[in-house]
Amino acid sequence: MWPERVVEGYLFNSAEDVQLAAQEKKKAEYLDKYLDYHNAENVLKVYKKALAEHIFKTPVGYDYLRKMQKFLLGCEGITEDDVPPIPLQHGYNVNAQRRIRPRVQEKPAQEKKKISWPFLSLAANLILALAVIAMFVITLQSDNPNILNYERTLVNRYASWEQELSDREKAIREKERELDETEWTK
Repeated sequence: MWPERVVEGYLFNSAEDVQLAAQEKKKAEYLDKYLDYHNAENVLKVYKKALAEHIFKTPVGYDYLRKMQKFLLGCEGITEDDVPPIPLQHGYNVNAQRRIRPRVQEKPAQEKKKISWPFLSLAANLILALAVIAMFVITLQSDNPNILNYERTLVNRYASWEQELSDREKAIREKERELDETEWTK
């Protein structure tokens, strides 16, 4: 149970913390490999930059910073005032009430997600499906041509034009007949 949550002898509570500690371990190894410990001024610059930018946040990173700090304090020409202390990101004050309360075994966060995830997924899929169905209904009921009803709309439009033309043609023929009849009767 523990080996997958342990990095450099520290037991972490979450996979995210384990991943962060592993990344900090790699950063420390990289710095160890390429940092010139013969030049204390460069080590001090890297140390100060790491503190200023909060590069290390886990105990694994703090161990590396402490190692650099001890090295710098042992170097000639560098005083204790030159080497700033390592600022901690978390407080360690424990409330008395918290000590009195019995610990309740909670389910891990992953199990809680498994319970709520299918419900949220199902609800989101239902909402999206209803939205798609509503869009199809609106599109099919629309008089404007679109990809679903363009053929029917165009056929209806041409049919109405054809009917209009034949009605006009019929009216013109009737007028011609009336004119022909009036000419013959004269």
